[in-house]
Amino acid sequence: MAVAVEQRREQEARPAARRRVAAKGNFAVAMAVRDVDIDVAAIYPITPQVQIAEKITEYVANEELDAEVIHVESEHSAMSAVVAAAATGARVFTATASQGLEFMHEMLYIASGLRQPVVMALTTRALSAPINIWNDYSDAFGMRDTGWIMIFSENVQEAYDNVVQAYRIAEHPDVLLPVVVTLDGYILSHTVEPLEPLGREEALRFAPKRRYGYRPTLNPDMPMSFGVVGVPAWYHEIKYQQVRAMRESRRVIEETGREFGRRYGRSYGFIEEYMMDDAEVALVSLGATASLVKAAVNRLRKEGVKAGMVKIRVYRPFPAEELVKALENVEAVGTLNRAISYGGVVEDPLFMEVATALALRGIVKPMASFIHGMGGRDIFVRDIVAMYKKLMEHAKAGTSAKRTYFYGVKGHNPDDDQKM
Repeated sequence: MAVAVEQRREQEARPAARRRVAAKGNFAVAMAVRDVDIDVAAIYPITPQVQIAEKITEYVANEELDAEVIHVESEHSAMSAVVAAAATGARVFTATASQGLEFMHEMLYIASGLRQPVVMALTTRALSAPINIWNDYSDAFGMRDTGWIMIFSENVQEAYDNVVQAYRIAEHPDVLLPVVVTLDGYILSHTVEPLEPLGREEALRFAPKRRYGYRPTLNPDMPMSFGVVGVPAWYHEIKYQQVRAMRESRRVIEETGREFGRRYGRSYGFIEEYMMDDAEVALVSLGATASLVKAAVNRLRKEGVKAGMVKIRVYRPFPAEELVKALENVEAVGTLNRAISYGGVVEDPLFMEVATALALRGIVKPMASFIHGMGGRDIFVRDIVAMYKKLMEHAKAGTSAKRTYFYGVKGHNPDDDQKM
């Protein structure tokens, strides 16, 4: 064991540009957490996130990370512990998935309301009932109004890079908001891909630990209370401060992604455009699903169809301006999601954000939303090609879909959704 640890340390001491390893998404997250040198981790294991907790514990046991790992009895306690630790000035981390996120839901609001720079990894997984351990985005979209910055990862490298950037963003004096970094359960969490880690020295150079003179912290020498009653005379103002912080985070997120690209050659923004220069129809997607959409775009381009894609990397704050600029010249816009907003005007919460962004800027064009892959149902390139062709029909007719199209449902024709 000691020899293996020394070999790994020697390998990771090499310059980042020359070093490449094979890693699962869960391990990439744990490596990022180790490299930014967290002080406290509190994680309750839940599938498919368990390996993150195991790997961090291994790093501490092998003295590769000097951190306190708190073995809590629930996800609610995990978030409670890291919120309290962050209040003392510690750099903290937690991770969860699915029902675990729901169990800590109350504490999500407290983390953001107390302006604690908690960083959390979410291995996205379907919600019960029925019980399902496979991937969709139901859990992630369920926390979209909790006051957290939300960053989606398309691949293992992005998962690592996003976690490193998350600390620089969350702890910035103009932000001080918690950040969640998602990675698709199993699809990324358990898939081995090439990874270029920064290593601790470089990661801390990019996201250095800050002195906490810029914000109040729990200190026995200067007692103070956190989470006191917010009476009507002040509660509204406190919530507005969170609004201002989320708005201000846009600048910090953009600067952080641009600086990351300048240093390491992997630039990040709010969105990523793929084949959008001359696109006539475009799908908006996120997470690992975006890779399949790119493959569908490639296939359609060979058929002469001018298809494009916009991947949303940062979902909160929502990149309205960037999205409108990317989509303003296409003939029709669609969204592809793996989460349902039951009873909504359209059942896709991503669609409602995209449509609102366009409408508020006076842009009206045919639109449609597509939902596929709930509970881990496989999505194939041919399915996405069919969505593009349906979108082309709407572009030709000049009409938007009245309802969400549900693809991949056994014995169901997606066109029947428009008749309900």
